[in-house]
Amino acid sequence: MVNDSIADFLTRIRNAITRKKQELTLPSTKMLEAMARILKEEGFIEDYEVEKEKIQDTITIKLKYINGVPAIRKLERVSKPGVRSYMGYRDIPRVKQGLGISIFSTPSGVMTGETARENHVGGEYLCRIW
Repeated sequence: MVNDSIADFLTRIRNAITRKKQELTLPSTKMLEAMARILKEEGFIEDYEVEKEKIQDTITIKLKYINGVPAIRKLERVSKPGVRSYMGYRDIPRVKQGLGISIFSTPSGVMTGETARENHVGGEYLCRIW
């Protein structure tokens, strides 16, 4: 049992990229599915697939490489279980001058920082990826 599924998700992706894996499989939650959807929409992963099973759903993520270089350079968890980080839409930072993304959990759902800023909604700053 993992206490912080988001940190586990990011660490598994980081480890798979380090090992040059093409895909990885991990336990699925609605939050992780939403984060995988955002990563696909923003072009950081090629695809993801959720497999419904009796005991625990799983999510398989196909990693993206461009000329052998991973599309994801770095993943950082911002809000942690011990120290939560919340921001209003006016305070949402740009990641690497727009080259990266930030992911927020808002009352309107999980979305990128750019989308949250456009929709004038703040929330919990989950992570940043570039």
